[in-house]
Amino acid sequence: MDSFFAPPAKKDGTAEPAQKKPKLAASASSSSVTSSPTKAASGVQTLNSIPFSVSAFVESLSDEQKKLLKLEIECMNKTWLKILQDEIKKPYFIALKRYLWEEGVHGPDDTPTPLKVYPPPRDIYSWSHTPLGRVKVVILGQDPYHGPGQAHGLCFSVRKGVRTPPSLRNIYTELTNEYGEDNFKAPKHGYLGAWADQGVLLLNAALTVRAEKANSHAKRGWETFTERVIEAPSGVGRGVVFLAWGRAAEGRVAKLDKVSLGLAIPRPMRHPSPLAAASGPGFVGNGHFKKANAWLEERYGPAGTVDWCAVQND
Repeated sequence: MDSFFAPPAKKDGTAEPAQKKPKLAASASSSSVTSSPTKAASGVQTLNSIPFSVSAFVESLSDEQKKLLKLEIECMNKTWLKILQDEIKKPYFIALKRYLWEEGVHGPDDTPTPLKVYPPPRDIYSWSHTPLGRVKVVILGQDPYHGPGQAHGLCFSVRKGVRTPPSLRNIYTELTNEYGEDNFKAPKHGYLGAWADQGVLLLNAALTVRAEKANSHAKRGWETFTERVIEAPSGVGRGVVFLAWGRAAEGRVAKLDKVSLGLAIPRPMRHPSPLAAASGPGFVGNGHFKKANAWLEERYGPAGTVDWCAVQND
């Protein structure tokens, strides 16, 4: 199965050939897109009101902001950039970007060697390539993987060729538990692009981490930013399922108005890591994937569910 996430750069610094991207809605297919969700005649929220011009946005920035926000402007999907345009100009986010600049995170093509921060700059916003208008499920992680070659901007996911981490192996075990060995066999890779292609937003609370130092970029401003990110899909479409695994993720969705926004948050919220499983009833057996699809089918119909087993075919 093809994914629209860009492959990593070659060692000589040039980019690998881009993979085929699915067509986006007309409002998100060019540098001129629309902003602020409004209700269509059907009552479903759409993204077709206030126009947003990338060039006009860039012109509104100071010279420092243009330098610091180059990564967001070039790498964030336009449906997200239009919604977050004011957020990324706020003082806390500019302060975060100054800190990351000192850490070596510059523009998308300015990747230092050796890499001191993960994921590589161009991958930090990989999660945003699931367009806002297509998000039906949000899976929340806490921190990017901090080992070499692991993090690539989607929570719990690693690129092909990288050893599958323990938490993801538990996720695969749960899929086998829910769907049976005849329908799901854990793939040899840990790449979850097949979920992102179907409208699953794979988001970490902090979007960067210092190499080999877990949570080293926590409480620097990322959490405030990603709080705005998880609020955005709540106002679009027919509702969103949040798979908030673990105490930290549960706390992040606790403030959302589940009734008025049409959210489903299946419980229990155990984290898939082996450490969480060792402290009590574990992640395996929670039934979240089927629970999520049952809720999505009510809202979106049978065609609106997620083929969770698709990762084995990627």
